[in-house]
Amino acid sequence: MPRNVFPLDSTRTFTDQQLTGHNRWHPDIPAQVHVKPGDTFRVDCREWFDGAIHNDDSADDILNAPLAGVHVLSGPIAVDGAQPGDLLIVDILDVGPIPQEDSGPLAGQGWGYTGVFATRNGGGFLTEQFPDAYKVIWDFQGGTATSRHVPGVSFTGIVHPGLMGTAPSPELLGRWNAREQALIDTDPERVPPLALPPNPDSAILGALTGADFDRAAAEAARTAPPRENGGNQDIKNLTKGSRVFYPVFVDGANLSMGDLHFSQGDGEITFCGAIEMGGFIDLHVDVIKGGMATYGVSENAIFVPGNTDPQYSEWIAFSGTSVTLDGEQRYLDSHLSYQRACLHAIDYLTNFGYSPIQAYMILGAAPIEGRLSGVVDIPNSCSTVYLPTGIFDFDVKPGKNGPHRIDPGPGVPHSVA
Repeated sequence: MPRNVFPLDSTRTFTDQQLTGHNRWHPDIPAQVHVKPGDTFRVDCREWFDGAIHNDDSADDILNAPLAGVHVLSGPIAVDGAQPGDLLIVDILDVGPIPQEDSGPLAGQGWGYTGVFATRNGGGFLTEQFPDAYKVIWDFQGGTATSRHVPGVSFTGIVHPGLMGTAPSPELLGRWNAREQALIDTDPERVPPLALPPNPDSAILGALTGADFDRAAAEAARTAPPRENGGNQDIKNLTKGSRVFYPVFVDGANLSMGDLHFSQGDGEITFCGAIEMGGFIDLHVDVIKGGMATYGVSENAIFVPGNTDPQYSEWIAFSGTSVTLDGEQRYLDSHLSYQRACLHAIDYLTNFGYSPIQAYMILGAAPIEGRLSGVVDIPNSCSTVYLPTGIFDFDVKPGKNGPHRIDPGPGVPHSVA
């Protein structure tokens, strides 16, 4: 096993550890660990809510999820010699649930969860259709996930970090805050909001204290969206065997990571849509000096996917176009067309006995593939959702004898404010 440079004790909270990570992006958060180019090491990661979500049959914890405190990230990890303008090479050697802890109260100890946030607390991709809070618990056995809340489904996980990135420079942080505030100002009362501005409430900034903490907490960017530094990209194929090239904006690069997922469908459409868990990630790092200019990677990471994806060979696909449910035509709106494709898949699965929310949860957690299938044929963008048929315990394809009907069981826990 590689040297663990960022160990976490499952019996203690995130802020009561030997090393304290962070939940905001800011260039002044000091590195907690230093490694060298060529080093291989392990990092422990907590589930993104630090244990606030429980293995039970209630969705009240999702309804009241403390979003101001996420994501709890391990890091920053400085790579000696890395300088602004370099590319940081990060190889994901291994990633998985909390080792040797197959049961316990923390997600990652043999189980994980998928949630739908209430609209007032962030919503999801289909928040107009599913405005309340829901939760599904998934149990892990080997590399397979099953759920008491969604019967008839089992699938191999594509374990990956939902969030990994380098620290922003002061200038880059300033651009983030300015452009996101300008977006908020176009509709400041919108629910859910258009963006999340800096918020000192529940900020965790590693080893910063006193006046330095107060100043940084008022400036630091929330970790919810992906940005030029990588961040919360939620790419399901960024898994074991992947090589990522991150732009470096500060000395040492200050790499951080967290938000591990046991599995996820393309788009993480329920927002808390992957199977969330804590666990570990083994990494190897190196540096390409001047790599940002050499390869034209001035922003946003590029990566080579790993080759450990589950091998599903048969799919049933659903398409959608950029026309609203009310029949309004939109111009090449790929976001809308993907929503429509997802809704068509949900409608289809209800013919087999699933409730709409059970079907929605399947699309969020299972390794579905989402594709932009046509983005040039005005006025309609076309998006498609590919659902692997092998995840079901029955034949989910259309047939002359009609759809097989499953027992939906107790259903998905649901909570309303």
